[in-house]
Amino acid sequence: MAASQTLPRKITLPPLPDKPALRQHGSMSEQITLPATMSAVHIATPGAADALQVTSLPLPEVKPGEVLIRVAAAGVNGPDLAQRRGHYDPPPGASPLPGLEVSGVVVASGEGTTRHRPGARVMALTNGGGYAEYVAVPEGQVLPVPHGWSFAEAASLPETWFTVTQTLVMRAGLAPGMTVLVHGASGGIGGAAIQIASILGARAIGVTSSPEKAAYARSLGAFATVDRSEDVAERVLSLTEGRGVDRVVDVIGGDMAAVNVAASARSGHIVLISTLDGSTAAVPLRQMMAKGITMSGSTLRPQSSETKATIAERIAFSLLLNLSLPDWVKPRISTFPLEDAARAHEQMEARNHIGKLVLLTSFGRDQ
Repeated sequence: MAASQTLPRKITLPPLPDKPALRQHGSMSEQITLPATMSAVHIATPGAADALQVTSLPLPEVKPGEVLIRVAAAGVNGPDLAQRRGHYDPPPGASPLPGLEVSGVVVASGEGTTRHRPGARVMALTNGGGYAEYVAVPEGQVLPVPHGWSFAEAASLPETWFTVTQTLVMRAGLAPGMTVLVHGASGGIGGAAIQIASILGARAIGVTSSPEKAAYARSLGAFATVDRSEDVAERVLSLTEGRGVDRVVDVIGGDMAAVNVAASARSGHIVLISTLDGSTAAVPLRQMMAKGITMSGSTLRPQSSETKATIAERIAFSLLLNLSLPDWVKPRISTFPLEDAARAHEQMEARNHIGKLVLLTSFGRDQ
């Protein structure tokens, strides 16, 4: 049967007293009919932002171990831009649609799932397909929305928090008392690095490009900021009494590689997450050797579902509860309708925004 002729599917949600549209009848809840098709944003031809176009597609198949999420919001991230340009292909078996993080409501569960019942408010790291009204996600990559967070706010978390947890925490061994230099401190990755460092008892120095961005980084927990126009290494050494920083989170690349080495302490670890200013660099190898510095790089999307589930468990047990504290500072977000994904990409490419950019589906705009 063709996709356009697929019969609607029905599922039964548990009681949701705050959603009057889901009326209760005694002990039974009203059935929700899933549509045969959904709106989604696809990449018509790799290239500029206008390659992002809205289309109608069948709902994704829910495989064993997966949950189907009705998407309320989807975060916009650097890998989405790289995929749109044709530089970051989805791994085998992943959705070809862009979008690596979402929030929404679980509406169906595949065989073998046990953690997130239909009706649960969740946020998730996807393997692709987030720019759509529905997405299927391995259950191990799904986390509950923190208490008091909107869907738009929650959608800004997974990709950056999974990335920083994997690289800075699990791989580079961030520990209490360490000092971390965070480049791009007013962006998604930078903001996540500052807040995760604070939770774990480390101190962050943020590198920014304007007074407004510096103020935002400090509001997230950075104890000091450095403007990119300064001599970053000299300023960092001054802030650390000549010792240097224990860890560096670099999203810049290019010439910043040498600066990171100069700013690092002995036995430091430089974590390379992105290369916004260049993918090649002249690195002072003798200085790295003399200081015993480690430099590591990683991309998140190609990692296995098992690896991503392990990262999710670390977030759940070590970090997540802090996000529900009443004084927790939520990331600054700017929202766009899903249909305006191209405009969101253009704003991200301009590199003048603060915090995260988030797309809202029609369902998300109604919440």
